[in-house]
Amino acid sequence: MLDLGSDTALGSFLWMLVCVVLIIGLAYWFTKYVAGRGALGAFSGGRRMEVLDRLPLGRDQSVVLARVGERYLLLGAGTAGVTLLAELTGEEAAAWKAPETAAEGKPGFQEAFLNILKQRERR
Repeated sequence: MLDLGSDTALGSFLWMLVCVVLIIGLAYWFTKYVAGRGALGAFSGGRRMEVLDRLPLGRDQSVVLARVGERYLLLGAGTAGVTLLAELTGEEAAAWKAPETAAEGKPGFQEAFLNILKQRERR
């Protein structure tokens, strides 16, 4: 007689393993190719427009330094909308810019995932 219980358990385990690998693969693909290429719309950052810095002031309120072409705009953003607070020169905007080294230090999905796996192996 065949033991169908073990075949069903093995099949369920293999199906679960395939699903987990597929989810990890899709997450990697999404972060690498979709989010990395700016396919997410207005918040992805372009060449002519970018947010240089953002300072949250409270719930749903912030001050934003944005570059639009050669112009630097200091904007107030809230639930009522966006308001132009000031237009800055290039020198004034340079003093407000966020340091670019912080963005370079962020690991990608693959690097972060491999770091987590290495940490688990050490335990």
